Amino acid sequence: MSRREPNRKDSRLRSGSSLLDDLHEGDIHGAFGTIRVSDVTPRRTWRRRLLTLAAIIGPGLIVLVGDNDAGGVSTYAQAGQDYGYSLLWTLLLLIPVLIVNQEMVVRLGAVTGVGYARLISERFGRVWGVFSVAGIFLLNFLTISTEFMGVSLAGEYFGFKPLVVVPVAALILIAITISGNFRRWERAMFVFLFASLLVLPLAVLSHPDPGAALKGFVIPGVAGGLTSNSALFIVAVVGTTVAPWQLFFQQSNVIDKRITPRWLEYEKADTVIGALVVVIGAAAIMMATASAFMGTAGFGHYQDGLHIALGLHQHISPVAGALFAVVLFDASIVGASAVTLATSYAFGDIFGLRHSLHRGVRDAKLFYASYSVLVAVAAAIVLIPHAPLGLFTTAVQALAGIMLPSSTVFAVLLCNDRQVLGPWVNKPWLNAIAGVIIGAMLVLSLILVISTVVPSVDVTMLLVVLGSAAALVLVAGGAWSWIAGRGRPSEPQMSREERENWRMPALALLERPTWSLARRAAIVLLSGYLVLAIVLLTVKAVQLAMHR
Repeated sequence: MSRREPNRKDSRLRSGSSLLDDLHEGDIHGAFGTIRVSDVTPRRTWRRRLLTLAAIIGPGLIVLVGDNDAGGVSTYAQAGQDYGYSLLWTLLLLIPVLIVNQEMVVRLGAVTGVGYARLISERFGRVWGVFSVAGIFLLNFLTISTEFMGVSLAGEYFGFKPLVVVPVAALILIAITISGNFRRWERAMFVFLFASLLVLPLAVLSHPDPGAALKGFVIPGVAGGLTSNSALFIVAVVGTTVAPWQLFFQQSNVIDKRITPRWLEYEKADTVIGALVVVIGAAAIMMATASAFMGTAGFGHYQDGLHIALGLHQHISPVAGALFAVVLFDASIVGASAVTLATSYAFGDIFGLRHSLHRGVRDAKLFYASYSVLVAVAAAIVLIPHAPLGLFTTAVQALAGIMLPSSTVFAVLLCNDRQVLGPWVNKPWLNAIAGVIIGAMLVLSLILVISTVVPSVDVTMLLVVLGSAAALVLVAGGAWSWIAGRGRPSEPQMSREERENWRMPALALLERPTWSLARRAAIVLLSGYLVLAIVLLTVKAVQLAMHR
């Protein structure tokens, strides 16, 4: 097992190297500190550990707080307006989902030095790489459009016309990214991250009902019962909280920040902090809007983020309305930057282009051009008159929820590939949790698909049947995996130092994994189902639009 040698002569891909960009190696220049490549001093005191965490923190916090983007803020606000406190329990369940999903790509990025899109393409074939990236390009483009919808609606609250505020936001996004300085970009992102903390005074000003909020957290349920529409919305809540683009972004951003296995525990801490912050923010928005709209004529009649701000203004105070509008604008900027970068990183991975924020525009023209074009086109779409912005946002978040299982499946497969991760492969318990996550997401999306085709179906009974079937499959799969693994020789133990220094060999030196017929059939079936589910989601969105 060899280490990947740094390539300093040029940044083009070579047959014996895993590198696409040689600037992905070097000193770590974080927003709050620097760690030199030569620094091998053990962190024995809490002061040294905290200073190291300050330098490392960034990718996990940005990707997860960035997940509370315009679509996220709008979806959580809709949850409060339409369902009161009853969906708060979904947020608690999503904490382990967030941590498990993102921890896998953190390991993949630090150990391999290769982006998620390129790993899929190299290990499973170009067809699967293109399939996964095509889906993420479509989803990300639609998601970026929702970010500018948030900008537009937030601007309208303060009296700014979309033709003014949307282009200004687009210029801000491009300006903070094309500087060719990773630390400058990360510091700019932290300014917006700190602004997102305004959700806390928003929740306090709204005076939520403590008893109803506690019940919403601990007793699963849906106000009005589980229906086709509420199933769609729960999928949207999951999709906006645990989005596929996060996998692509964090793995590439970990690589771009030059984080190696030596610093993995700190990056995992960064990810856990991000997961807790995003759930606290989501809960604050849900409780604020539930408090504002319950018992009013607007309860159950969500329109868009602008009407949420106006409702808070009317039912709570002008300050609450203004705070929500600022939070929506801030979330839109953070989300747009992260989602667009995730797309540009994947674009660079698939087409073998330089793609690092350490490079200036002259050294990475196509990387920054793809970023700027995405921003400009998404901004232009939002300026189309009379677009159903609220419905579009919900549909995009539901699409993210439907696409999540396939993205997670590839992460699990890669994290069990010993040629790729060596001593860093998944533990059996982690595979079990990932299996439960994938099963739960498939059950939710199947409910959405079946209830769309057969509107009269009993959704509660459907949940029981599909959930039971998924549980049986998971138990059978776990038993088979345990029996199959009993006869395998145990892997040789490595010291902590050996693990920290282990890196994936050059991709060209690895043998392509052999797929069993059952695994190939399962992946093809999942992909076919994904396409069908997307089509039926479109049908469901059109149905809802026609009834508005």
